[in-house]
Amino acid sequence: MLNKFITGTVVSLMMSGAALAEKTLTFGMQDNEVSNVYQGALAFKEELEKASGGEMTVKLFPSSSLGDFKAMVAQVQAGELDMVMTGYPDMSYIIPELKLVGAPYVVDNFDHLQQIVAGSWGQEMAVKMNEQNIHLLDVWYYGTRQTTSNRAINSLEDMAGLRLRTPNVPFLIAYAENTGATPAPVAFAEVYLALQTNQVDAEENPLPTIEAMKFYEVQSHIAMTNHFIASSAIQIGTSTWGSLSDEEKGWVQAAVAKGGDVSDSLTFDAEAKLVDTFKERGLSITEPDTAAFRDAMKPYYSELEAEFGAGAIAKVRGE
Repeated sequence: MLNKFITGTVVSLMMSGAALAEKTLTFGMQDNEVSNVYQGALAFKEELEKASGGEMTVKLFPSSSLGDFKAMVAQVQAGELDMVMTGYPDMSYIIPELKLVGAPYVVDNFDHLQQIVAGSWGQEMAVKMNEQNIHLLDVWYYGTRQTTSNRAINSLEDMAGLRLRTPNVPFLIAYAENTGATPAPVAFAEVYLALQTNQVDAEENPLPTIEAMKFYEVQSHIAMTNHFIASSAIQIGTSTWGSLSDEEKGWVQAAVAKGGDVSDSLTFDAEAKLVDTFKERGLSITEPDTAAFRDAMKPYYSELEAEFGAGAIAKVRGE
């Protein structure tokens, strides 16, 4: 009986020690459980638990349950939250230079964005993030923003006079203004009604968002303007990152890459299928010359370069 008691006590202590040794990372995001990036976050969690043999795990907080992205970033900076997902250019509110990568047509596609993040300019931004107690782990693909409207957009000239709904984001407002449209910031939840009642003529969003929000029901045309490459920056607090061993950092980095592969594939697949889906629903899909749209953004680029220095746009683009 004594041997059984001792054995049981040892096993209990071992199990208790294992539980204490397990590290749980907290991870906040604005997106909900049906989003592609959430599926990527789930893949990250599963891969981390697998790679670490259960020594590390992740607790996900989706749907802005911890507040909006700025609130969550503040929690990460304070060491109250381990990880946060935001748009990469959205971090321009604490690192103004990131406005450059948010400007329409500065980024050609997601591959280009990855090159920018990994390049010399992106590494400069990574240093600035670290100075703000944020360590950038990866950037995932969120979608390419396109323009829907109630008339065909075959060229830049067709943008003239369009009342274009944009978020209250400076570089997307600049997209409307510089292409000849009239920007009309409308709350996201009110966009469908605004389109339905002709309060606005057009809006711009990635194809999966156009599908999810059913904007195709109140718009007849989609122009593949490809004006903004949306992204999800996966970030961890420097205090949390610094507390991990080299092995643990390797597990986290590999698991984040796995999550990115899952999220990116889902979004790319959705975009490819939705073009045909929208055509089947009777919407017209046009492909205007985006070079003309990019040229139209030059006055905005000049504003940015007045703030950040001549050649700043070319430096971001790696030219």
